[in-house]
Amino acid sequence: MSQQHIRPGLASRDILESLRQSSGYFLTNNERDVSQSDFKCRILPHTTLRAAPYRDETGYFAFEISGGASVHMDLMYRHINPLEKLRLVRQAMPQTLLQCACRGRYLFGYRPYPDNVIKNTVRVFSRYVDVWKAYDFMNHVPNLEVLGREVQDQDKIFMPSLCFSIGEQHTDAFYVGKVEEILRTFGQNIILNIENHSGLGTPERIGELVQALKASYPDLLLAYHGHNTDGADLCRMVAAVKAGVTITEVADHGLGGVFSPAPGLSLVQMLHDAGLQAPGLKIQPMLDASDILRTEKRSYEPFETQFRGHDPTVKRHKLTGGAASLIFEQAEQLGLLDRIHEVLDELAQVNQEMGDIWSITPGSQILWSTAVSNVLYGRYEQPSDDLERLLLGRYGPFPFYNPPEWIMEKVLQKKRPSDKGWQRILADEGGMGRSPDIDLEGKKDELQQRLGRPAEADELALYLLFPGDLVEYVRFRERFGKTWLLPPQVWFKKGGFADGTRISILDDFGKTHQLDIVSTRQEEGRVKTSMLVDHHFQMYTHTPSQGSGR
Repeated sequence: MSQQHIRPGLASRDILESLRQSSGYFLTNNERDVSQSDFKCRILPHTTLRAAPYRDETGYFAFEISGGASVHMDLMYRHINPLEKLRLVRQAMPQTLLQCACRGRYLFGYRPYPDNVIKNTVRVFSRYVDVWKAYDFMNHVPNLEVLGREVQDQDKIFMPSLCFSIGEQHTDAFYVGKVEEILRTFGQNIILNIENHSGLGTPERIGELVQALKASYPDLLLAYHGHNTDGADLCRMVAAVKAGVTITEVADHGLGGVFSPAPGLSLVQMLHDAGLQAPGLKIQPMLDASDILRTEKRSYEPFETQFRGHDPTVKRHKLTGGAASLIFEQAEQLGLLDRIHEVLDELAQVNQEMGDIWSITPGSQILWSTAVSNVLYGRYEQPSDDLERLLLGRYGPFPFYNPPEWIMEKVLQKKRPSDKGWQRILADEGGMGRSPDIDLEGKKDELQQRLGRPAEADELALYLLFPGDLVEYVRFRERFGKTWLLPPQVWFKKGGFADGTRISILDDFGKTHQLDIVSTRQEEGRVKTSMLVDHHFQMYTHTPSQGSGR
């Protein structure tokens, strides 16, 4: 199969049919997860765009560059409109499908959104996103329904996910039943993704699951997304492909592969020895991209965890890759580093008490924060609002068994001064409910009042998701311009620049611009920087965050 059979602009049905007719396997490059899991969401557009031509030439099935936490982080930390980033990547990678990761009804956030916000988000992002990978951390299929139907209405590829875990409850029969429910809801024209967010299970277990799914649904297209937290995901990926998975997600070997997906070239080499080929895949541009990324990586090293190394104990605590890369740092900040194994033991216990659900956003945050709180303050003595919502069934029903009654009593009754018992609280307040549609025109008027000007459609779409952060981003952009154009060695530089330093950058149209640092001085806790921007004098004043040194 040539790459022309899978490219942006084709009907989703035609792309899926091309995949079904292929006898090989395909790779999706997942920079989004590499950035999130290995570099705390810090990879900048400059790095992405430098490697883009080589990635586009490689012949990947798709390139995942949006979704998860990245949409929020683009606004807050990288100061780029995530839709503008998608536009630039589409321009730089015209031959490759673009993919995003989505939390179902929670989209790119942590709370459920109304139906009309979900639909509006899909319509706006689908101008660039071709493949929508979606999951629900409770594996509650109705939480995917509004999103999935809108994706299909936009003629994009919908990729609903099975969140995978290990343990007594996590049987082939359970997962096959979930697939049946997904197919009843969305039909056969989907790709079913196995979401191994923590990198769990042996290769044999993954192979068995894939075989069970293919035995029940032989024509179903399967994808696999795993994390290399324990250092063994290459073996699971090989087992998955051998058993019938068509698409696997990978990292560039020059960039990620620790807590994120495993390196793509290593997988290609292993599958080559097994007699399996990836049609249309080119090795040389994979090498070229990694050569660039290996040097770019130096700018991001301060954001890698200082506790680097694979963690085979993930099979007990089950934290997702992005969380597993942070736990030691968070424990150190809380003064719990010397008790980290106590916290992880508590996390494993909380996992079981919370119904053996899946530790993936937002569930991973709920389970981890509960374990930390239990160690610091006593078991379930200071429950979070999110834990209360979980027990009330606001995220969906517990799939296997409910938490013990003593926990229900302790958490639910602690939050209320009345003598109402937890059973009555659950009866009165339990269940998911559904947020009513919001007034989109009213929200547009509200945004325009906050901005003091007409709002663009992209700005409204992002305002509906992250209202405060969108407004702060717009104000930052109006004051400082497109700072995301700065290369990472400039963006992340500590200690300031010497007077007389010249910085050359390219804008998104390929035009060169010059920044000449005139002087930097501190006055009353503020830093004043004078510079020439394309020979025009500018002065910027800011208050450095404590300990930033900038």
